[in-house]
Amino acid sequence: MSADLKPDRPTIGFVMIGRNEGQRLAACLKSVSALQAPAIYVDSNSTDNSVALALAYGVQVLPLDLTKPFSAARARNEGAQKLIAKHPEVEFIQFLDGDCELDPGWISAAIEFLVQNEKAAVVCGRRRERFPKASTYNLLCDMEWDTPTGKTLFFGGDALIRRAAFAEVGGYNSQLIAGEEPEMSVRLRQNGWEIWRIDHPMTLHNADMTRFKQWWMRNVRAGHAYAEGFHMHGAFPERFCRQNVLSNYVWALPVMWPLWPILWFRIFRARSNTSYATFVTLSKIPQAFGQLKFQWTQWTGRRSTIIEYK
Repeated sequence: MSADLKPDRPTIGFVMIGRNEGQRLAACLKSVSALQAPAIYVDSNSTDNSVALALAYGVQVLPLDLTKPFSAARARNEGAQKLIAKHPEVEFIQFLDGDCELDPGWISAAIEFLVQNEKAAVVCGRRRERFPKASTYNLLCDMEWDTPTGKTLFFGGDALIRRAAFAEVGGYNSQLIAGEEPEMSVRLRQNGWEIWRIDHPMTLHNADMTRFKQWWMRNVRAGHAYAEGFHMHGAFPERFCRQNVLSNYVWALPVMWPLWPILWFRIFRARSNTSYATFVTLSKIPQAFGQLKFQWTQWTGRRSTIIEYK
């Protein structure tokens, strides 16, 4: 057994999800296999060697049923169900995106926190970009994840979750194509649970974004998530994503473009980075498109499909 998982520790299991992650998945699997804990890899119809990689590391593979729409939420839920069915003793579940590598000391620190804080349903740490200097888009991801620590409102794709809390709220909403983590955060908090971010390295992420189109589609997906989240929980008192939705619609209007320098300066003053301020200002347009995409599905009665950027 790894030194990071002591015999007297609560039992932990891993759920990793991915689609065509290639060597990024290899790094993820290697970091998890070192802990010798129960693990499930959920594959969303990869056409590369992802499944073979997982099997080579001794990780059980769960291919998603192709007849049902894919989503990260669905993959995580089905992975958790499979993990619990096979290992009912699991008390905590570490969810990981397949392009993320686990920090060697994270699990020990995260379990310690959840054991000492019984009201905490979720704990997450520092997710950093592996190659922030490889492209402006990678750097933007790294800055996006540099958020304050302490009790917080939401968590992201990588997090250690208390199984009891996960089951209590029914897990992720499998109907969502994005933004499933903040949405589940709302339901957890409404049930009296807490969400925490601690100042400890958690994962290294490999965005591998080198093209403007990738950045654009990632923001379209974010806008879709904002609009759907607002549709579900936008009423008082939660007002979930209300500010994001309104801000995107207002600043994306052509009549507002002459005022963009004001918005740019406000963002620059907060983060002191010209690229960050420029791209966050510009992101209002693709995010507004994403919001309109969600509205269109509502008007037409259609179901949204996943928006990929890699």
